[in-house]
Amino acid sequence: MGATENAELVRRGYEAFNAGDMAGLSELFAEDAVWYAAGNGVLSGTKQGRDAVLSYFGELGARSQGSFKATLQDVVGGEDHTAGIQQSHAENNGKTLDLATTIVFVLRDGKVVEGREFFEDTAKSDEFWT
Repeated sequence: MGATENAELVRRGYEAFNAGDMAGLSELFAEDAVWYAAGNGVLSGTKQGRDAVLSYFGELGARSQGSFKATLQDVVGGEDHTAGIQQSHAENNGKTLDLATTIVFVLRDGKVVEGREFFEDTAKSDEFWT
């Protein structure tokens, strides 16, 4: 797949994520996908395998009472890496998360095999999810 197809796959992933369509997301991830959640908080760390990645996404929704949204601002597509530039927003227990975020995706054979999150302020993200 080329840069255009990779960018489209990432856009579909954001649409599925924000719609809570875990079945649709599952189709976009390789079974052995790896996700790196930035920071040192309760949700940080490496998620090994599609099921662990989807579970992490579900935890974002559960811990924010379903308010977490990743508003896609742009996609920068490449042959091997595609970046999603987003604004992450959630509310929970009187706290608000509103951070610029970039996720760098590695795509192979039409599937996400790796995702790496980068937050504008990792400490703020860690604090929100506690």
